Amino acid sequence: MSFEGKTAWITGASSGIGAALAREWAQRGARIILSGRDEARLVAVAGDIETATLILPFDVRDDEAMQAATGKAIAWQGGVDIFVANAGVSQRSAAIDTDISVYREIIDIDLTAQIAATQALLPHLVERQSGKLLFISSIAGKVGVPMRTAYCAAKFGLIGYADALRAELSQEGVSVHVVCPGSVATDVSRNALTADGSKRGRSDQVIDNGIAPDEAARRIVDAVEANQREIIVAEGMEEAMGEMRRTPDQLLDQVAGMVAAGYMDKMKAEG
Repeated sequence: MSFEGKTAWITGASSGIGAALAREWAQRGARIILSGRDEARLVAVAGDIETATLILPFDVRDDEAMQAATGKAIAWQGGVDIFVANAGVSQRSAAIDTDISVYREIIDIDLTAQIAATQALLPHLVERQSGKLLFISSIAGKVGVPMRTAYCAAKFGLIGYADALRAELSQEGVSVHVVCPGSVATDVSRNALTADGSKRGRSDQVIDNGIAPDEAARRIVDAVEANQREIIVAEGMEEAMGEMRRTPDQLLDQVAGMVAAGYMDKMKAEG
């Protein structure tokens, strides 16, 4: 498919994978909507983009701001074609040491807020009978990784929501894509929360030596273009772990087939 003239809305777009996806889709002719908390950094990302760009800064946990942004995004060019739920925060702390408030914050940002943003846009996509939803999960959303219990819980949950939503939308013309990156050279480790909720403030060597964000973005957009439902962007051991836990296409087809056979209609009729 061509992305020329399509509108892609990306959350968490001020840096890392989100900013790289904005640049990649713009290079392929898409119009770009950039969202995140830091307006100045969004403006800087927009400066690297030559196609039409809209900046919609907001905190993903602010439901009122998110709803307002959704209305503006839809109105800007007559509709949203691609939505990327990318905003998130990681973790570096052992479960036994971690305050429950850290679990609540990470799950709120990485899971609940991403679901809320998707739910706000969903009626628009279903009404148009077209669109693509991308959920940026992680290899840690497929494999439980030490020192990331909250992050894994949120990212596993995001995949579960996306997989169920994909089946529900399989007759509605809207495709759902799950992206599971491994180590990508971003600030994810530096910005990770520690046991008391403070920022870690330093990176990991494996992250610093990871896949370049622009390369990760190219792989992701290529996979979306090829209509891959589950997209693993990793190398070495991380890639092997992701592939080991990859959901088979035939299973995804089987669940979508339940919807095609009237499963949802029957459940609704039964109340």
